Amino acid sequence: MLKKKSDFAILKEQGWYRIPVEHKPKRWPPQYVAFYQPGAFGADAFRIRYYGRVSKIRKVLHRELFPSKPKGEKSEKLYYRIEIEKLEKLTRTIPSRVPRSVIFISTTWYKFFHAEQLNDLFDESPLEDKIWESFKTKKIFAERQWLERVRQNYYQLDFAIFCNKGKIDVEADGDTWHAQRERIDKDNDRNNDLEKQGWHVLRYNGKQILEETPKYLVEVQETINRLDGLKDDGLVPRKFYPDEGGAQQLSLF
Repeated sequence: MLKKKSDFAILKEQGWYRIPVEHKPKRWPPQYVAFYQPGAFGADAFRIRYYGRVSKIRKVLHRELFPSKPKGEKSEKLYYRIEIEKLEKLTRTIPSRVPRSVIFISTTWYKFFHAEQLNDLFDESPLEDKIWESFKTKKIFAERQWLERVRQNYYQLDFAIFCNKGKIDVEADGDTWHAQRERIDKDNDRNNDLEKQGWHVLRYNGKQILEETPKYLVEVQETINRLDGLKDDGLVPRKFYPDEGGAQQLSLF
């Protein structure tokens, strides 16, 4: 994320970007880096427009990155300096459907060049991709990997759905990971925290997602109905009426 326009100026003129070493993404090192423009970019905000191939990555101190700045608490902080061969411009941008902050999204080359919106980029698991494609087919607007703070805890929601009278968290549970005893306890604590903040948590395992698509989709749609329909870009309630073959969506205006 290009936090400020001055970061973009450095990227464009000097060909490098920085991230704190402690914030290194799970997939490392990257072959390419794309840059998300947040609210500071005004009319051009909340979209990805530029990307580039990585030529070199090295660890440096903050004071080495900005030798002309006076010493401060960041001076001895360690960063990755990511050098870009050439800054490329997409023929069409990848927008975020809603204004949001983005730290890192690991994706594939295919997803990057076929993405119609930011949510298409996430590459967390095949189960999540399956849910996402189902949601798009039924025009269920959701935000992927939504960061939610509850007191001092931060939770990453697989899918956040915003309704007129509530919020839904849809989770794709890997059968092995979430079957662990200690993980179940953590999930229960997480669910309780989110429910206190008005979230309705729906969890589905691999079998339900891969083999029972109409069933879980109907449950999600029924929960949307109970919460008075989706909030979409026009804040118009949209209710869903499942038919015998699965789910058929009907817009109410």
